[in-house]
Amino acid sequence: MDAKPKILIVDDRPENLVALETVLRDTDVELVKATSGNEALKATLYHDFALALLDIQMPEMDGYELAGILREDEKTSHLPFIFISAVYTDNLNVFKGYEKGAFSFITKPFQPEILINKVKFFVEKHQQEIALVQLNKNLAKKNEELEYSNKELESFSYSVSHDLRAPLRALHGYSKILEEDYGEVLDDEGKRLLDNIQANARKMGTLVDDLLSFSRLGKKEIQKSPTNMNELIESALKEINNASPHNASIKVDALLTASADRFLLHQVWINLISNAVKYSGKKEKPEVEIGSFKSENEVVFYIKDNGVGFNMDYVNKLFGVFQRLHSSVEFEGTGIGLANVQRIILKHGGRVWAEGKVDEGASFYFALPNA
Repeated sequence: MDAKPKILIVDDRPENLVALETVLRDTDVELVKATSGNEALKATLYHDFALALLDIQMPEMDGYELAGILREDEKTSHLPFIFISAVYTDNLNVFKGYEKGAFSFITKPFQPEILINKVKFFVEKHQQEIALVQLNKNLAKKNEELEYSNKELESFSYSVSHDLRAPLRALHGYSKILEEDYGEVLDDEGKRLLDNIQANARKMGTLVDDLLSFSRLGKKEIQKSPTNMNELIESALKEINNASPHNASIKVDALLTASADRFLLHQVWINLISNAVKYSGKKEKPEVEIGSFKSENEVVFYIKDNGVGFNMDYVNKLFGVFQRLHSSVEFEGTGIGLANVQRIILKHGGRVWAEGKVDEGASFYFALPNA
């Protein structure tokens, strides 16, 4: 069971302490009494208080001096306190109380409801602060656990992908030997099956390479600098055109500059442009448009195509590893490209999203923070 919130009540007259206890007897708090300033300071060493109720007129150390010491100590610097006085009730003393950091000033005689309501307010505030601190601790612990799990997953992905390379190379090599040395004795069905083995070995090799690339991205530190996006796209287009010629019409606007890692953003554009060209390739006149615009805190880049599009009901699957909205028979790919895009943009502190409509094309956006 959680401990009750503690309230420090300080007054040099025992009968006043009894009166305060009587007023607050129905509140769900624990009262700690002190009959002097020194006794009150000792109490703060052993207890954490939600509130302090301080009398002003006390021998040796009055309430104002006590308040000043409480404000200077790190442990009690934020402790809310209320002055209660029957003597120092003039405006000058009330203002002095507030100057000392009091949250409220109650003059005697007072209505019990006034004190009870004030106490309840500060107790609830204290409980909320404790809950918030605990929530932040739990969140920090969850973040640590998640970071550890992600590192383990990256390490596992890297190890598995690396270890798969050797048997895949062997599979591909032996199939080539079989084709070269025994191709003449194989009938058409045998040759077809051999072709399937080689094709699937190549596909698996590409998948492993993409998985390795995805794992490495998690370990790479980004190096931001002012980046000319038009230059990056020009470089990406040369690479794409050399790898797989296409007939898409690609319109590139004058793009805004952004603070980014040039190498990583080059990979982003390779993936996005390749996808746009691929998924619009079956159109009679495939078209791709690349542009940018600026919002209050971000620079947004987009790439639009008039291809096969996608159903927005499945938009949340787009950026997952190995997630595909179209079969590999229709369009080649491993389903890692967009996951890489999202990972790179998130590492930049940005965000990525997409819009699409079946048979009417797709638009992909990513936003980077303003430099």
